[in-house]
This record gives sequence, structure tokens and C-alpha cells, in this order.
Amino acid sequence: MVAKRKMTVLIVDDNATTRSVLRMMVHGDFYTVVGEAPNGKSGLERVEQLKPDIVCLDVSMPDIDGLEVLQQIKAARPQTLVLMVTASRDVDTVKTAIGRGANGFIIKPFNGRTVLDTLKAAVDKAEEVSASPTGAT
Repeated sequence: MVAKRKMTVLIVDDNATTRSVLRMMVHGDFYTVVGEAPNGKSGLERVEQLKPDIVCLDVSMPDIDGLEVLQQIKAARPQTLVLMVTASRDVDTVKTAIGRGANGFIIKPFNGRTVLDTLKAAVDKAEEVSASPTGAT
């Protein structure tokens, strides 16, 4: 059996505590956190520099909101999995995020098991789509 490489993760959130907690939860056997960004503008720059497999992206940020950042990430790097991080359960926000290509949601307050399960579900779905006979990605 061939060992899979660790998936790379970028965390974009304006709250330093949230970034730290997510980093501790995510970094491990299957994922490695390759960077962090405190706002949307620097998050977009880090996506371009680091080309992560996964971005954990806060919905509400002061400079560029996460929904706009999501749209820009998906336009530039559609293969990047983006998980929205939010405390909001607003239906319109969820619909907009899904419409713009979000691969899942991490709802605050979160715990390590839920975060890892959400990451795994997004990765599994992406692998299933890329392996489908239609070749859709």
C-alpha cells in the first residue's frame, strides 16, 4: 500500500485565536498547515504563493468578506477545496457559499473531531468526483 501525502491547509481568519485552534486541530497525520492569513487580501496572496490543497476560510472578515475571497480562489484555482468557517447559520450565506463553490462548512464553536470529519468528507467527495467516469473535477 502506498502512503498518501499529507494534504496542505491554509487558514484564513481575522481572529488569531480561531487560527491557532484550527491549526492545532488540523495539523497531524493527514494534514499539514502550510500557512495562515489574518484577512482576505493576504489570504488570496497566500493561496497564490502556497497553492494549498485546502483553505479554511472565515466568512466574516473586515477587508474582503470570505464569500468574495471564495469566489476569487475558485476562479483562480478551482481544484482547491474551500471550507467556510462561520458561526452563522444564515441560509442565504450558505446558499451563496455553495453557489460559489464551497466544499463544506466548519460551524463555530467547533471541536477537533467535527473539523477533521468535515475535512475528510470534502477530500473524499473531491476524490470521488475526480475518479468519476465523466472526468468532472
